[in-house]
Amino acid sequence: MKSDQPPAFSQEPLPDDNKEVESLDSEDVLKITHNLLDRRSKTVFHTILQRTVQRPFIKHTHKLMSPYYHCFPTGQTLLTVQQDITAKLKHKYQHISEGIGHHGNQSLLKDIYTELYITEGGSGGLNNEHEVRQIEMASKKQTTQETPIKCNDIFKPLPGQDKPIRTVLTKGIAGIGKTVSVQKVILDWAEGKANQDVHFMFPLPFRDLNLKKDQYSLMQLLSHYFPELKEIDSIEDGETKTVFIFDGLDECRLPLDFKNDEKCCDVTKPTSVDVLLTNLIKGNLLPSALLWITTRPAAANQIPPECIDQVTEVRGFNDPQKEEYFRKKIPDQNLANDIIKHMKTSRSLHIMCHMPVFCWISATVLEMILKEAEKDEVPKTLTQMYSHFVLIQTIVKNKKYNKATETNPKELSQSDIEMILKLAKLAFQQLQKGNLIFYEDDLRECGLDVTEASVYSALCTEIFKEESGLYQEKVYSFVHLSIQEFLAAVHALESCLDKKENVFSPKNGHLDLFLRFLLGLSLESNQNLLRGLLTQTGSTTQSNKKTVRYLSDRIEEESSPERIINLFHCLNELGANSLVEDMQTSLQSGTLSETRLEPDQCSALAYLLLMSEEVLEEFDLKTYNTSEEGYQRLLPTLASALQTPNSPLRELDLSYNDLGDRGVELLCVGLTSPLCNIQTLVWVNYLQYPLCVYIFSLQTPNSPLRELDLSYSDLEDRGVKLLCVGLTSPLCNIQTLLLDGCKLTYESCETLASALQTPNSPLRELDLSYNDLEDRGVKLLCVGLTSPLCNIQTLVLDGCKLTYESCETLASPLQTPNSPLRELDLSYNDLGDRGVELLCVGLTSPLCNIQTLVLGQCGLTEGCCSDLASVLSSPNSQLKQLELRDNDLQDSGVTLLSAGLEDPDCKLHTLGLSGCLVTEEGCAALSSALRSNPSHLKELDLSYNHPGDSAGGLLSAALVDPTYKLMKLK
Repeated sequence: MKSDQPPAFSQEPLPDDNKEVESLDSEDVLKITHNLLDRRSKTVFHTILQRTVQRPFIKHTHKLMSPYYHCFPTGQTLLTVQQDITAKLKHKYQHISEGIGHHGNQSLLKDIYTELYITEGGSGGLNNEHEVRQIEMASKKQTTQETPIKCNDIFKPLPGQDKPIRTVLTKGIAGIGKTVSVQKVILDWAEGKANQDVHFMFPLPFRDLNLKKDQYSLMQLLSHYFPELKEIDSIEDGETKTVFIFDGLDECRLPLDFKNDEKCCDVTKPTSVDVLLTNLIKGNLLPSALLWITTRPAAANQIPPECIDQVTEVRGFNDPQKEEYFRKKIPDQNLANDIIKHMKTSRSLHIMCHMPVFCWISATVLEMILKEAEKDEVPKTLTQMYSHFVLIQTIVKNKKYNKATETNPKELSQSDIEMILKLAKLAFQQLQKGNLIFYEDDLRECGLDVTEASVYSALCTEIFKEESGLYQEKVYSFVHLSIQEFLAAVHALESCLDKKENVFSPKNGHLDLFLRFLLGLSLESNQNLLRGLLTQTGSTTQSNKKTVRYLSDRIEEESSPERIINLFHCLNELGANSLVEDMQTSLQSGTLSETRLEPDQCSALAYLLLMSEEVLEEFDLKTYNTSEEGYQRLLPTLASALQTPNSPLRELDLSYNDLGDRGVELLCVGLTSPLCNIQTLVWVNYLQYPLCVYIFSLQTPNSPLRELDLSYSDLEDRGVKLLCVGLTSPLCNIQTLLLDGCKLTYESCETLASALQTPNSPLRELDLSYNDLEDRGVKLLCVGLTSPLCNIQTLVLDGCKLTYESCETLASPLQTPNSPLRELDLSYNDLGDRGVELLCVGLTSPLCNIQTLVLGQCGLTEGCCSDLASVLSSPNSQLKQLELRDNDLQDSGVTLLSAGLEDPDCKLHTLGLSGCLVTEEGCAALSSALRSNPSHLKELDLSYNHPGDSAGGLLSAALVDPTYKLMKLK
């Protein structure tokens, strides 16, 4: 017997003498019962029985319980209650109906269930795109590089996660399989196949909870749905493991106010259902309980992120699973192959098959059409597919229930037309409100009789369904959101809603698919298909041309890349693909880069590349000759390229491109993808303070980003504060940060100093050149540089308005034990000789590890050269590169410096003296030093000086003499 199965109970007869049993105390009962249990079994029965005997957990426990299961009073033990609820849930969830309500033919879930792909889904943020658009983006991703999560393991921590998981939020678009996943988890638990450490599972769909207007305690609410619980006072103890499943957060009509709702910690205290929910989610009620919440992406932000321990995402079918579905669904494999072949000919249809429900719709339509050899009517657009679907289901209903013999789907009875139009009105009104589920009040509001709706839902369950909640409340919905959107478009067209511009106005894309259907239905071919249903359209070829022209104008005017993509989808529904076809021709011929692209052409190119079946692995914005507006319209393609599996893109340069707020947001979606491999991001001369929040978001687990260049952007001090939030994140992997000319002041230095002291900080290179930091800024920065946690190896402070005081300050971190600093650049600051003198105190320290020192144009003279010579000759010095360009050293200074060069302890490899007013005398001193110590110096820059023929010749000779190491002479 498996250890995760309930134990077998003894068949031994009961004792004849009940008094013997009554004489046993509770400890004796417990001990005897333990002996009866299979010792290998660790089941819920063992745990519940132990609590039952030890605690007054059940009402009416005045009689001592027998140690034999047969003697348990019915309904008075936790075990019995648990068994009753398990049986109830098993009965409810063991069957599934694809796309239809409880009136239709049902199948066993275990016979047809295919494991859906669930992944870790990042944060539960708001997504304003239409879900079809999200499908298109998801179709570009390959899930093999992500961590898959089986639905039964939803509460198990992922690798690397130490914190226990209490609340899981699972996102997924409508029809992707969230509810079926919930059903599978409950069924596997009820059948003893998984999660057997769980004592109770309570599925509480939001569509049912919406109807609860009275006040309940948590126990009363649970007892309302599960009357078996009335025998129990409470489930609030530290040993009962309970799972609450709240399916359909997007359907919630309750006011979930996490900030202002009263606190409730008592499971027996009555309050409103919304208060119960917020307190349960926040952990005030039953903190030991586990919570699983499912939602469409747009509603995910209703719950504060701090209340969620893990976010997952249901991805739906990948391409092989799409084919697998059709082969299982269609018994005739030749027909299944024909359907698969047809779906691949239309990229938009094939992408929609990411949703299992659309696979079912397509299989339903194509199986009937291809069987009847009506291949001239095989749908190629979404509008055609849904038109056929509605008509086919109506005809099937008539043949089944009305004994109709007419098989022409173009002919609808008057009663069918009236009912469909009523449903279309309901669909339109509720779509405007954002509702996917409806109650009796909603039906009455649009003139739909409840009895009439129930009858129709029983007859045509594939379109409109009536469901009974956990306690038999009636809930209505269309089989899928897309069917609701299609019927809403039918209502809009039939009702002569000629103000079509209104559908373009919403800022988010929740009406995108409705718009595609509305325009697709304006075609005469689709109107002929729906003959009798659409009677007042009056659409003509001329009006369709005007619509095409209007859409083309909108493409030219629209700035949102996502809206533009949908406008091209609309043109596709109208069969107007000339612009896209022209771009296809140019792309295939290789002539695309030879002409300047207009913004609408860039939009067509983006649409073409995004809809391509091939995964985009390389994309160079600069390849295309266009305007800034044109580049913005190509951004969706770039965002897609960043998310392609095994993408070769490692460096992204967006310098001098005004992408706009939405463009930055869109790109960051790509940059934060777990598939993105960008290591270097260059964003010179664009990014401004408000957009720093997007850069902060780039700190994601296992982020490949190592170098960030935001030079000459208007970050200012407040922008650096935002950036440092990301820099101090334990997820941050940035090693190089370049902030040249970002309008920073000394205030940023304090912020950065704090970031430098972060434990395990990855930052190795920091460039703050051409910012007005001044000496006080360097003092603040050195607080971080002297920290033992600081890992900075390269510090660049060119042109930061520093004086000799900064040199004295910087000498301190140079002398810090185990100092990581290897390179220091102080060029274009007025340090003077005094500054070098103070700096050399640190450079000669045995603790100093500086290997590269850059002091170009720092107002130096010969007065600093003896100090530098002392550094070069110091046995402690690690200096290998010294850059002194554009300083007034002259021959006297170079001569002093040469004294250090000729010392055997000098390790210098590179010396830069460009523009230092050196003549033949200074070059002669350098030549002499090389002869004395020829084994180190490899590169010497004397450009923009006057070395003379004689000394210059000696130095040139050193290049070819094997005695010298000199390899480069300027």
